[in-house]
Amino acid sequence: MKANAGTDPLVAAVDQGTSSTRFLVFNARTAEVVSQHQVEITQFFPKEGWVEEDPKEIIQSVYDCIERTCEKLGQLNIDLSNIKAVGVTNQRETTVVWDKGTGEPLYNALVWLDLRTQSTVERLINKSPGKNKNHLKPKTGLPISTYFSAVKLRWLLDNVEEVRRAVEEDRAMFGTVDSWIIWCLSGNTDGGVHITDVSNASRTLLFNIHTLDWDLELCRYFDVPMDILPKVRSSSEIYGCMKSSSLSGVPISGCLGDQSAALVGQMCFKEGHAKNTYGTGCFLLRNTGSKPVKSEHGLLTTVAYQLGRDQPACYALEGSVAIAGAVVRWLKDNMGIVKSTAEIEKLAAAAGSSYGCYFVPAFSGLYAPYWEPSARGIICGLTQFTNKNHLAFAALEAVCFQTREILDAMNQDSGVPLDQLWVDGGMTSNRLLMQLQADILCIPVVRPTMAESTALGVAMAAGAAEGVNVWDLTTDHLPQVVSETFVPQINPNESEFRFSRWKKAVQKAMNWETIEPATFALIFLLFFTSDCSGAFLSF
Repeated sequence: MKANAGTDPLVAAVDQGTSSTRFLVFNARTAEVVSQHQVEITQFFPKEGWVEEDPKEIIQSVYDCIERTCEKLGQLNIDLSNIKAVGVTNQRETTVVWDKGTGEPLYNALVWLDLRTQSTVERLINKSPGKNKNHLKPKTGLPISTYFSAVKLRWLLDNVEEVRRAVEEDRAMFGTVDSWIIWCLSGNTDGGVHITDVSNASRTLLFNIHTLDWDLELCRYFDVPMDILPKVRSSSEIYGCMKSSSLSGVPISGCLGDQSAALVGQMCFKEGHAKNTYGTGCFLLRNTGSKPVKSEHGLLTTVAYQLGRDQPACYALEGSVAIAGAVVRWLKDNMGIVKSTAEIEKLAAAAGSSYGCYFVPAFSGLYAPYWEPSARGIICGLTQFTNKNHLAFAALEAVCFQTREILDAMNQDSGVPLDQLWVDGGMTSNRLLMQLQADILCIPVVRPTMAESTALGVAMAAGAAEGVNVWDLTTDHLPQVVSETFVPQINPNESEFRFSRWKKAVQKAMNWETIEPATFALIFLLFFTSDCSGAFLSF
């Protein structure tokens, strides 16, 4: 069913991801995309392990996408007044601090992948009883890790004088990317609303997932003043209205972290439903209902969504993988092995196998289920036969093996094995990857033909908000999603053999960053000025 430009209500979504920003407009009756525009985002790597983005570039990309999409709607003779609400979904954990008086960012955004905070993490863990990285898990559902926002904020307070001074002078505002975008869109210094939703707040280490609010003890643990934090709201309510754009006056009424948005967009509303999103990273979420489930196998307990102020929060178990699509980007940008991301499927298909080559892309350490920041990327099992096609295949397999690890952990935590996996995200257009994933998981993989699950999820939340009410989320009214299923095509024994070899490779990637460079240099100097060097060289 096609959109009726004259009568059907439309809902828009800002989808601000790690590598790009998009603005999409959906038909609230059919869930079809009516129009969209996308702009890539620059990532900065000023030092090894550091990953930054410019908050001003992020918000400008949002404005650009909005205006270009509105122009396209005009070309389709669709009246902008048909757009009844706007939702915002975002890369989570990425941390922004700005001056509320000038609207200027006080530093670049620290991206969720950033590793500069490792010493901060070690200091925070060392002050916990028993030096336990899971000390805050009972309240937050999260380990103390470089991944989460409070650690990044602590680093900014400790290392950036402008941030520290702004906090002392009561000029600073903190937020994840959703807070920054909504504050800007709703007026900036002219009445912008400083809010976040429960799904984003639950990724900070400052939020109590049981009380659904900022926690004083957690803020004291990180020595973070509570008055710089945004107000926590539900994922579906009117926060404010758009200003200074073609959509001025349209309510902003949905806010979800990207992985929570994908869970909603996949219609995973029942306990036990799960989805895996393949983007820069890889994120597997399983709906656990209205009560948080504690993980014993390295997963996170997180707030999935709260669809209305008076509605209960829904929780999820999550397995987070740092590097998924980013490994393809690395092969393209850093190594020059492929000229485009689409080319990797052709190379991998030409190989048909990795021929014993295994790739562990631990560029930012390992996330779930290991939470090992000292791990580093390795490629092993190389022979003279190995070529770039085998590396391409090994890179795709690595994404699938990482998913297998977190799915196994999730099955152990839940006690009920998943019998199929719903998938979404940019990488799912790679048919070889989807077939590999089914083979390695030994269960069917289901891919919706409409790939925009993340943007759709926050559009649904925005359209369903009280006061908007153009999207019905009751079971009988959910859109029917057409999907394609990939079933396993290899012997389970073969799958288990390949997976066991992968796990062997993972162990070789562990504890790589254990010797400081200066220490290594000293060992090297002593070795090669001693009699041992001759013995070594002759061997």
